[in-house]
Amino acid sequence: MIADDQALVRTGFRMILDETGDIAVVGEAADGLEVLATAAATAPHVILMDVRMPGIDGIEATRRLRAHAAPEGPPHVIILTTFDLDEYVYAGLRAGAAGFLLKDTLAADLVAAVRAVASGQNVAGPTVTRRLVRHFIDSAPRAADTSDLALLTPREREVLVLIAQGMSNAEIAGTLVITEGTAKTHVSRILTKLGLRDRIHAVIHAHQNGIV
Repeated sequence: MIADDQALVRTGFRMILDETGDIAVVGEAADGLEVLATAAATAPHVILMDVRMPGIDGIEATRRLRAHAAPEGPPHVIILTTFDLDEYVYAGLRAGAAGFLLKDTLAADLVAAVRAVASGQNVAGPTVTRRLVRHFIDSAPRAADTSDLALLTPREREVLVLIAQGMSNAEIAGTLVITEGTAKTHVSRILTKLGLRDRIHAVIHAHQNGIV
């Protein structure tokens, strides 16, 4: 589902996604209230969500969607942002968004992000990730207790460092000469052991605790 108050933007995204053959656009919305109504009627797996829309904005719409989930679970939300909307990205993370992309992202990256989020992964463009990390490190107190890091094996600590450097599972696998499946398993175990929700929080945790 595509949520943006500009019809031209919605049309552009729809054209990109319709060309994939494996992604179906089930609905569009031009404001926050329409997002909620259309999502309830179409049950999308993923929503491309603009932040600035009439009525309730994309952040509040995301929060409501995540708080009042359908029986099959809430849709995964990818927040669409621009360089001057950092505060919305931070709010989107707290609201439960699964991904963050700049509106000028390449078509191939947009499609890859939709597929990744639909499969349960979290995504963010490198620029957005760096800005998120910098914001949370600057605004949050440095963690005093790093005992949870002792729960990680030496290999898991290696993987955490690579996650913090912005590497994907495939890049981690190539760097450590392991399979991508093994890299994914390591990432999952790291998140579980440290009680972290996603890769972005793992990056923040690594920086706050001096791992990188």
